Amino acid sequence: QVQLVESGGGLVQAGGSLRLSCKASRSIFSIYAMGWYRQAPGKQREMVASITTLDDSTNYAESVKGRFTISRDNAENTVSLQMNSLKPEDTAVYYCAARMSIATPRYDYWGQGTQVTVSP
Repeated sequence: QVQLVESGGGLVQAGGSLRLSCKASRSIFSIYAMGWYRQAPGKQREMVASITTLDDSTNYAESVKGRFTISRDNAENTVSLQMNSLKPEDTAVYYCAARMSIATPRYDYWGQGTQVTVSP
């Protein structure tokens, strides 16, 4: 099992920046990939960014490319999401997730979520 704890959400004006962090309860080397998802009110949850821990391969939603950066800190068992040039449409609850194996396409473990609110 893996426990994931997010932090770093908050309220920011459009054009501002926030950095989200997700701390895992075990070494992230034991996790195939980690990702950030978000869910806005009335909308489906969507993938924002992901990173594979083996080779640092990253993937981003088109809507955040060039603005968001996902990274990992092996020593701290942490994955971060740097969010720049934030827009009101980025407002959502952001969730960290862990995918344990390349053999399973889904994410197995989820954090509790952290609210990000971007004001116009």
